[in-house]
Amino acid sequence: MSERLKNIRQIIQSLPEKPGVYQYFDDAGKIIYVGKAKNLKKRVNSYFTKNHDTAKTRILVRQIHNIHFIVVDNETDALLLENNLIKKYLPKYNIQLKDDKTYPWICIKNERFPRVFTTRRVIKDGSKYFGPYPSVYVVNTLLELMRELFPLRTCNYDLSQDKIDQGKYKVCLEYHIGNCKAPCVGKEKEADYNEYIEQIEHIVKGNIASVIRMLKEKMQAAADLFAFEEAEEIKQKILALEKFRSKSTVVSPSIHQVDVITLEKSDNKAYVNYLVINNGTIIHGFTVEVKKKLDESDEDILTFALLNMRDKFNSQSTEILIENAENYHVEGLKFFTPQRGDKKHLLDLSQRNAKYFRLQQQKQESLKNPEIKTERILKKIQRDFRLKELPVHLECFDNSNIQGTNPVSACVVFRNGKPSKKDYRHFNIKTVEGPDDFESMREALYRRYKRMLDEGESLPQLVIVDGGKGQLSAGLDALEKLGLRGKLPIVGIAKRLEEIFFPGDSIPLYLDKKSESLKVIQHMRNEAHRFGIEHHRNRRSKSALVSEITQIKGIGEKTQEELMKHFKTISKIKAASEKELVEVVGLAKAKLLMAHFRENP
Repeated sequence: MSERLKNIRQIIQSLPEKPGVYQYFDDAGKIIYVGKAKNLKKRVNSYFTKNHDTAKTRILVRQIHNIHFIVVDNETDALLLENNLIKKYLPKYNIQLKDDKTYPWICIKNERFPRVFTTRRVIKDGSKYFGPYPSVYVVNTLLELMRELFPLRTCNYDLSQDKIDQGKYKVCLEYHIGNCKAPCVGKEKEADYNEYIEQIEHIVKGNIASVIRMLKEKMQAAADLFAFEEAEEIKQKILALEKFRSKSTVVSPSIHQVDVITLEKSDNKAYVNYLVINNGTIIHGFTVEVKKKLDESDEDILTFALLNMRDKFNSQSTEILIENAENYHVEGLKFFTPQRGDKKHLLDLSQRNAKYFRLQQQKQESLKNPEIKTERILKKIQRDFRLKELPVHLECFDNSNIQGTNPVSACVVFRNGKPSKKDYRHFNIKTVEGPDDFESMREALYRRYKRMLDEGESLPQLVIVDGGKGQLSAGLDALEKLGLRGKLPIVGIAKRLEEIFFPGDSIPLYLDKKSESLKVIQHMRNEAHRFGIEHHRNRRSKSALVSEITQIKGIGEKTQEELMKHFKTISKIKAASEKELVEVVGLAKAKLLMAHFRENP
């Protein structure tokens, strides 16, 4: 045993069997992983006693040279501490939120007659900050609404009472055009201005309904006093708020405060959508990419993202809508999986947003680097069809015949998910009499892979036969004779419901109709069908030509072969001029052919 492992064994022996957080260090003393545990000793020991499935975990274990730990009171404390340490140290093997942007906030400045503006810097000076907002457009829309509703100042003067009394300032253009009531010269009371600020806070918190109620009361009071101009001004504010609210995503007034979080996964990334609902309105909607480093579970990813999102958006909600709520436990939070109603619609909305974001990111990656898309599709096929190797080489077979005549089988080859037409092959079925798809499939596969074995060619990672259980069984018989059964993966695809049949499994696999795997398999099946039909037509044409030429007196087999070799099809022979025919078979035979074609057009 190496010195490194001896040292680690000693550390593990000293670990307590209590909840806490552990930190792994490399030989340079740098933190490479932070984890939480219900039982520190058991969890850390498992890294060095288990056979790990993923290569990344095995690499991590080889790089561990030292272990530190922190004991806490319970699992929730361990979770929160782990989250903080990951954000602080960004360890190499921990999941990370791919989100290094700064987002805009709405700031209500801590000052007399507060200014309201957008900022990307949060300064702890007593000011109030609302956000962050993922969209600058949303922030600007809110600010425009506030300036339309309330006469807020935009200057940065120090409006202390002493300076106003001393007359240090003069009114500006904003006062003359009606956008400000000039608090700088004492024309507006501080109490009135603060009332605007209070209403603005309600709006940015999503409490638009309460602001509308308050304005309606003020409008009615003004009307009762016959102050109709003032009442009309308030009415216009109410209409502006109603218009803004109609554009917001209103879920249900009965939902007070709730957070929603859902997950979409790809190979080494996850996409988490997070919604914040306040008073029935979605006030924040945000999707973030999570870069997976090890084989993290859905629970690990979502819990990590949830704590980060709640901190970022300063969420005060204690109810979290999530899939499989029974798998999540964080002190102070209630996890719930709705089955129907408005909350279920919210969960579905979040899932759609996560899915659309994943598709958008993948599309952008594919445009930048087409190889990324190819690799993603091949990995999807590998997972869906339970393959040990990445399927860079695929082959598909289809039969074609009309009432048993001229039976042929076609084999198309796809490399890296795309047709490799130079590798396409067709087989004229020799041993089968009558319309027998199963025997035709058996002969085609046997001839194809016997030749590949004899010539030392590399075999495909997956073989697809067009048809259900019968065609698949025939294909398996052919592989059995060659000693390839169990070594060369093979499946059948039935057209009616696009069922995928696996050897020895009576229950077919149904892939999602929009699945990239299914689209590749369908493309192969359609190509095999097209290629087979094309070859079958050519054979029938040649057969018809041979039988027709045989009837012409004076035309022998050698002449037939020469015509076939030169013109290929009957239509080309019939369309040829006498001069072209003379060049191939001579003048006398050309005249015989021309006379026959004139009589039998």
